[in-house]
Amino acid sequence: MITLSSLHIHAADGVGVALRDLAAGEPALGITTGAAIPRGHKFALRAHRAGEVVTKYGQPIGVATSAIAPGDHVHSHNLVTALDGEIAYMPGASTTAGTRASDPATWQGYHRADGRFATRNEIWILPTVGCVAVTAEQVARDASARHAGRVDGIHAFTHPHGCSQLGDDLCGTRAALAGLAANPNAAGVLLLGLGCESNQLDALIASVPEAARGKVRMLTSQAVGNELDAAAALIDELVDQATAARREPCPLSALTVGLKCGGSDGLSGLTANPLLGRFADRLAAAGGTPVLTEIPEIFGAEHALLSRAIDRQTFEAGAALVNRFKRYFLDQGLPVSENPSPGNIAGGITTLEEKSLGAVQKAGQAPLVHVVDYGEAAPPGGLALLEAPGNDAVSSTALAAAGCTMVLFTTGRGTPLGFPVPTVKIASNAALAAAKPHWIDFDASIALEDPEAADRQFLATLLAIASGARTAAEKQGQRTIAIWKRGVTL
Repeated sequence: MITLSSLHIHAADGVGVALRDLAAGEPALGITTGAAIPRGHKFALRAHRAGEVVTKYGQPIGVATSAIAPGDHVHSHNLVTALDGEIAYMPGASTTAGTRASDPATWQGYHRADGRFATRNEIWILPTVGCVAVTAEQVARDASARHAGRVDGIHAFTHPHGCSQLGDDLCGTRAALAGLAANPNAAGVLLLGLGCESNQLDALIASVPEAARGKVRMLTSQAVGNELDAAAALIDELVDQATAARREPCPLSALTVGLKCGGSDGLSGLTANPLLGRFADRLAAAGGTPVLTEIPEIFGAEHALLSRAIDRQTFEAGAALVNRFKRYFLDQGLPVSENPSPGNIAGGITTLEEKSLGAVQKAGQAPLVHVVDYGEAAPPGGLALLEAPGNDAVSSTALAAAGCTMVLFTTGRGTPLGFPVPTVKIASNAALAAAKPHWIDFDASIALEDPEAADRQFLATLLAIASGARTAAEKQGQRTIAIWKRGVTL
């Protein structure tokens, strides 16, 4: 049930959500608030005893720490998580992937030689090591001025890693860079090395999928006289090749799209994330590839996601990924519920269960078809679950390394940051969209009143961006990467 002031999401829920600031004593959803309820925050619709489970989205979001009366504000002062450690997940009946449906939606993209499709035609410079990061940026600046208008962009994506790393940590850096090099949006790639780093160019190029190696050039700075001149010559060659590409009509199924949220608030799970979920369902049904990540932000909601696995192998891979990530926390002596963030809490999210149940709505109800390790490419066709943490920059970089050519990023509090591929910022509330038009590409709050109209407008926005319309982050020059650093630094 929805009113202009508040929302009762599921019939089983014991709480409602304020859609605007509610004053103490104001009627809402048939009860009277006992305190002021900020927008996006919860209030009790019935009495709860101390120790009783509190339900939202039809699922438990934690346990009451004290008695809660109808109309009371329900938040961190009287609600705590019930999450704890690893779980022995039990598979249910497998979900069928369903029949792919023809979809009339099309966009204008680049069809690459390896059969994949791109939303941008760019040149990327990827340093093997932080020692040549500034050099990479200088090469990109000079080349952008020299080749203005010939390609969609020339960008250096720098990082501080690539040396003094050991074992799996170095392998993770190499895998992420190799995945980025293979991304279809990069028509050409310069791998810029120093020469003495742990992340040697020969090993890095061997990690790039063979079908993508033809667009990659390599340069070792210590092995040439003037590395800027040498890099410029290689970039010139890559630009000349890239200019042959032309946009052409592409089906919706040709999109591989990352699903991401950051700076969530109490409305994220009601507006922006369900909007993404409906799009993800349509994309998956058409044969496209939505990719969900941020594994710690599905803790508490993983049962619903894993129950949609198409077979036992996929279920077991997903369950192992979730438990592996929990063990990553536990081995550091940290609770698995070390979330939500201060910004999330200020926006009305109290427990990780609540945050996760809202966050997984980005994946809609599509069957889970693939489970993908960090640095690997997502196979085409159907919903994929990708290994990466919740950190915005790390997880968004992982999505690009997995082959996503757009990232759909929902937010309730806002962030200016963009990533290697077009990053579409979707506001959960109208106030953010109005205050930050230079950050936000779409206002999802319209979905509260007319979900179908919101879906149509959202699809039109995405198809335009896929066809070359620039996102707010692209217009502001907000492009960065972050690599997941997990091991010892020498």
